[in-house]
Amino acid sequence: MLDIKLEPTDPRARPAFIDKPGCEVWLQQLQLTNLHQAHGILRSQVDELNLYLMSGLERFNTLELLCETLILVQADYAKKLISKKLPFSDDAMATFTAIIALWRGILKGYQRCLVACLDGDKQLEKLVALLTQRCMRYIGLQIFEHQRNGYEFDANLWQQLHSLYAFAEKHEFQQQVVMDALHSPNHPGNCQTVWVKTLLVSHAHPDELSRAQLQMLDHWLNQWSHVIEVGSKFSVSEADAPPLAVDLSSSQGLQGIKIISNSGEMRYFAMVPLSKLLRVKSILLQQGQAPQQLELGDCNSVECAEFLNKLHQYLCEQNSYRQADRHTVEQTAELCYSLEAIYAHITLKPFRQHNKEVGADTMGLKQLVTFGRVLPDTNRQKIVDLGFNLESWRIENESISGANLLREEQQGERIGAHQIVALKADDANAFMIGKISWVVVTIKGKLRMGIQYFPGLAQPISIQNKGLNDNPTDRAHAALLLPAVPALKTPPSLIVPRNFFQPNHIAEIIDIEDRHQTVKLGFSVIKGLDFERVSFTPA
Repeated sequence: MLDIKLEPTDPRARPAFIDKPGCEVWLQQLQLTNLHQAHGILRSQVDELNLYLMSGLERFNTLELLCETLILVQADYAKKLISKKLPFSDDAMATFTAIIALWRGILKGYQRCLVACLDGDKQLEKLVALLTQRCMRYIGLQIFEHQRNGYEFDANLWQQLHSLYAFAEKHEFQQQVVMDALHSPNHPGNCQTVWVKTLLVSHAHPDELSRAQLQMLDHWLNQWSHVIEVGSKFSVSEADAPPLAVDLSSSQGLQGIKIISNSGEMRYFAMVPLSKLLRVKSILLQQGQAPQQLELGDCNSVECAEFLNKLHQYLCEQNSYRQADRHTVEQTAELCYSLEAIYAHITLKPFRQHNKEVGADTMGLKQLVTFGRVLPDTNRQKIVDLGFNLESWRIENESISGANLLREEQQGERIGAHQIVALKADDANAFMIGKISWVVVTIKGKLRMGIQYFPGLAQPISIQNKGLNDNPTDRAHAALLLPAVPALKTPPSLIVPRNFFQPNHIAEIIDIEDRHQTVKLGFSVIKGLDFERVSFTPA
């Protein structure tokens, strides 16, 4: 039997509606122009309805009608959190908390219906599969909301989700089709598909995906989850995608079969059908079919194909997303962000314009305002005093291609994925340059992130566009030169500020020895949050 804990109803509860017709009238009067206010009203009414004593069937019908509007409002309200760096500000955290609270509130409503059904409510006995699926959906949406915003969630959510699936499996209705407005008629839902979808999204490295990619993934898995076969046994073929496993008695998601032990509570996902589907879709895109023809949605064909290949790596290739084995290390590192800060810490000099006529020496002005004089450029402490702070992080594991780190202090700069970063381990003499691949806030409020290193020892430079007759046409910017690495077959490249790059434009780079070189910019290699890595050739 399921262990669902619910608070008792309260005779003092006074929701604005107590049945489906009343809810319909109330929704027609709900003003959605003020999104914050509408969200707060919905949340309070859901909480009030959960405390009101009513029949199970009436509660279910009311919730089904209410959820059509609630899901739309949640989607719009969640847009307030797009591109927010972590950890959230107080305002962003209040928005995030409100979204989670509303998902949790609607879950409690369906849990009341399910408990009534299990207690013998004859009007609900034929809805047990649907009620179980709804409970699983709203647990899954809580998990998804945490993951796309970069916040770890209570592992109890996995336990709740697994126990509901085990209940469905025990009573053999896990594949019973249920009505669901979120699924198209061609791809009906059931308890197994919502469970599979939630697990697959979580295993697809959601903290490394953009919101647009997560939205695509959600759309695709609504269609594809049914192709995954779930069983208590598995087989492995060397040429095929390896299965994934989940322990129904655990508080974890999917894992590779190499790191788990077999038991009666294990369920295995046969990934071969999904592997073939992803490959076929990718091939058809390359052959010229449009994403819309393949039911992939409105997306760019090239980006769509790249994402399909990335998903295949994450879901169907054992540890293929790691270019090198990670090893645990016990050391700290100093980190800084932004190209100007990285330039300052590598050179021990703040970045300044080479051509004073192009613009004012803003760093000198900043020093005059702060200290009343221009500081000498030979001391790291003075670099920190100018606002180019260094943060202390602990390296948890590392490889030649990247590292995972934890910030012990809860205070520090807010950071986002795909942002440039420089890292200097306590036993190193130079900074490694990389981009932040993912960042999450732990349950304890600490930041954890993964960094992908750029190859080579970066050299600080300034860069500016050149016009006719070799005259500079813009102010100079702090930038970095990455040298060629023959062992990795990587040519030299430049790291420039975001939005500086234009293909085939002529620019001048100047190193710290005041050596000038004219270069022609080529193509964009990586576009980050605040930088772009680009190719170049001597002009």
